[in-house]
Amino acid sequence: MSLKERIVEDMKAAMRSRDAARLSAIRLLLAAIKQKEVDERRDLEDADVVSSIEKMMKQRRDSISQYESASRPDLAEAEKFELSVLQAYMPQQLDASEIEAAVDEAVLSTGASGVADMGKVMAALRAGLAGRADMGAVSALVKTRLSR
Repeated sequence: MSLKERIVEDMKAAMRSRDAARLSAIRLLLAAIKQKEVDERRDLEDADVVSSIEKMMKQRRDSISQYESASRPDLAEAEKFELSVLQAYMPQQLDASEIEAAVDEAVLSTGASGVADMGKVMAALRAGLAGRADMGAVSALVKTRLSR
């Protein structure tokens, strides 16, 4: 079962259980997926769906920080709930040692010798780690490794 099919099945389950908040979050996700399919005129693969989820998660995190700074805990809680629903569809996250091993392998395979080669290393890592690691943290780790 593809990730998109799983999301559709979860939407049906939320409808049956009358879970309005969960249903709303899943419908937002399906709308974003459908919009991307229409824009690109093709059915999305799981990797494309994961990238859509990542984008929506980033939007939710930004909204949470803005709502909290504006003293609106009610809206922040709603965004946190949507974020938790979205996280359920993300692939299993890698632990720190697996990420470090992937960074070391990418540095060796690209022959990177300094911070100027960071783009090559990140391009090599992006395919394998997309959706499975925070790319901001990976970028910081690569920069640290290349500045030695």
